[in-house]
Amino acid sequence: MPHVSSPAIMLRAIDHGDYDKIVTFFTFKRGKVSLIAKGAKKSIKRFAGVLELFSVLNLVWSFSRGRGLPVLQEASVVHPFEQIRTNVTKTAYASYWCELVYLWMEQGQRQVPIYRLLEHTLDHLNSGSLSEHTLHINFQLRFMGISGFRPSVDHCNTCRRPLEGFGRSSVAFDVRRGGVLCEKCAPKGAGPLYLSKGTVKLISWILNARLEKLDRARFSRQAMEETLRMLEAFILYHLGKEIKSLKFLKQLESTLPH
Repeated sequence: MPHVSSPAIMLRAIDHGDYDKIVTFFTFKRGKVSLIAKGAKKSIKRFAGVLELFSVLNLVWSFSRGRGLPVLQEASVVHPFEQIRTNVTKTAYASYWCELVYLWMEQGQRQVPIYRLLEHTLDHLNSGSLSEHTLHINFQLRFMGISGFRPSVDHCNTCRRPLEGFGRSSVAFDVRRGGVLCEKCAPKGAGPLYLSKGTVKLISWILNARLEKLDRARFSRQAMEETLRMLEAFILYHLGKEIKSLKFLKQLESTLPH
């Protein structure tokens, strides 16, 4: 049976029968893969202390001759990120990001930029070097951009007028069209969300900055609230389903300082 090896981030695990687990990883080489870890549920030696959520691992797996899932053969820890799993707030954020990757990505779809983004964000979350809110916004914006649903924020999505030419400080954002609308093209009354022009400029900077420079982003309370509200509506619309971990995360967010 051919073997494949790759760095991977563990997204989720479910029990399978009396002894095994089905574990889903986001791998560097093969994207999202689901593997069966035989004996992982019962044995104290088989993968003991290794298969932990959010950890970065080195994996080796093999393909079965039938139609069954590939089999996890070896797993070793590269970055355990143990500070995430011992903190309920950090766990909630990491769970949301991993669930977003799990729901959005197709099996076997290699996407190195998303792998690097997820690893980078989990690393900062684990170290506490950036606030959870900042990481949350940065991850979601960059994830949508990489996935092909980049919000259009530099010009009107209808008439193409540059943002600098908008006449008002409050800018309409149309979730369905995926971008901002100038005051002439925005529908009257209820419909689009509204963001301050400063918030829109900050979103544009995050979408275009190098990954290692994202820690320079600074959010006012207004910019943070506007961006989070936009992202929730935008992702829900394009994903087409609710993310289960979002409800608990929103409850925690309401208690966190900005």
